Amino acid sequence: MTEASFGRVGVVGLGTMGAGIAEVLARGGLAVVGIEIDAAALERGRGHLESSTGRAVKRGKLTEEARAEILGRVVLSTDFADLGDCDLVVEAVPERLDLKRKVFAELDRVCRDDAVLATNTSSLSVTEIAGTTGRPTKVVGVHFFNPAPVMRLVEVIGTVLTEPAAVRRVAELVRGLGKTPVTIGDRAGFVANRLLFGYLNQAAAMLESGHATRDDIDTAMTAGAGLPMGPFTLMDLIGLDTCLGVLEAVYAESRDRRHAPSPVLSELVRAGLLGRKTGRGFYSYGAEAGADAEPAGTSAEPPAVGIVAAGGSAAALVSAVAERAAGGRVRLVAADDARAEVEKALDGTALAAVGAGDLAGCDLIIIEAGADAALAEAVAAAAGADAVLAVTGSVAPILPRAIATGRPAAVVGLHLPEAGSGLAEIATTAACGDGVADRAVALVAALGLLPVRCRGRAGFIVDALRFPYLNDAAAMLEAGYADADSIDAAMTLGCGYRSGPVADLDRLGLDRAVTVLRALHAERHEPALAPVPLLEEHAAAGRPLR
Repeated sequence: MTEASFGRVGVVGLGTMGAGIAEVLARGGLAVVGIEIDAAALERGRGHLESSTGRAVKRGKLTEEARAEILGRVVLSTDFADLGDCDLVVEAVPERLDLKRKVFAELDRVCRDDAVLATNTSSLSVTEIAGTTGRPTKVVGVHFFNPAPVMRLVEVIGTVLTEPAAVRRVAELVRGLGKTPVTIGDRAGFVANRLLFGYLNQAAAMLESGHATRDDIDTAMTAGAGLPMGPFTLMDLIGLDTCLGVLEAVYAESRDRRHAPSPVLSELVRAGLLGRKTGRGFYSYGAEAGADAEPAGTSAEPPAVGIVAAGGSAAALVSAVAERAAGGRVRLVAADDARAEVEKALDGTALAAVGAGDLAGCDLIIIEAGADAALAEAVAAAAGADAVLAVTGSVAPILPRAIATGRPAAVVGLHLPEAGSGLAEIATTAACGDGVADRAVALVAALGLLPVRCRGRAGFIVDALRFPYLNDAAAMLEAGYADADSIDAAMTLGCGYRSGPVADLDRLGLDRAVTVLRALHAERHEPALAPVPLLEEHAAAGRPLR
């Protein structure tokens, strides 16, 4: 037997995850011994295996013959002694340290001295689990993602005691199974969960504070940040009890209050509202699902739009609304140099020069961040009584800019967080008049954009959730815990993100990341929101992280 080979592998715990791991191993041609606590649990595990492979046959992913071969490689038992001839045993019991330690004590007793023992924990300390055995040098973490037959990422975790050869053998096995291993050290949450759950918890805190609604937050992160699911949909899918457990484990190590579970999450778990598996969590499912539905909006005539431009960034606004505004045109007020920048960004399209008074008939007037204050005030004075004034940007405080127009009750904040996404964030201040936000939403929707609402806080929704997550990834990179490829693979392969955080930072711009993070830190005074030195250094040098 070569160093990297494993011929016979045991799996302890045949719930959804354990059965999935057993299936992956058997698909890879390995002999598998599946262990459960009693006959009833064993039959449930058999059912998981048969159902999963049966679905693969129906979808044309497996033939009946291949399915029979896979199932034939798995021997099921309730006797731990049947693991005695295994080269590797993977524990996949529920995420409780006491239970895992009990399992590893038994594995230490029945397994060969040269066998490698692995835990599929997603958040607990592999080092603590290994301490239960007399062979901590041969204990590794091997974190599969659910559903194991589908998800490509596997985090392979070594402790300070683990033999490098044991980690290497497991990583090579994972690669041979068609998965992508990411080899890292023993830190709570590892890569994917540490990054993911900090973001999910922050979304829960954002909801609890009244910053934005559940639906607006979910919509913002899918439509505006391109994530496959909104944070509340995802937490319900994972299970709120699982989310709570992971956060408690990460917080116990990090003591970062952003990892301290949000009270709303704890309350839902105490009430037994755990998400999809109980029929209700942040959302309701099944018969009650209709209660969560919101009435559909009505269509409206495209509004007349005016833009007070400060420079080339106004081109995104012009291109977003020009095709949809009344008359197919946007009225642009700008100094000559600002107009020239916008026209250059629009591939030389010439824009007619208009003055402040020419915006009097506009329904929506967008004032770009950095626009001349006197010009903005003149435009506000000329605007109609029912016109909505929208100041752009997600970093500069909205209220002082609203007051500076002389018409703060008519002002909202407006931010398009991702070019081409179609999402428009609308933020309100304490000075915003009754019905103004509703009019802003209707006007933006009439332009064919997708509006979401929030309070006028730094980062609005998307940037306030996205950049702290990206900052956490940069901190991980700076500490040498994982390299850029591993961090990006963890989030693309493990969480289904279209791109990883290091790639996102380079795409969005390190200058922008530093600016948003500084604004968030100044507003909230949380140390973890300050941009990590690596970001500041690369931004100052004009160098990407890769």
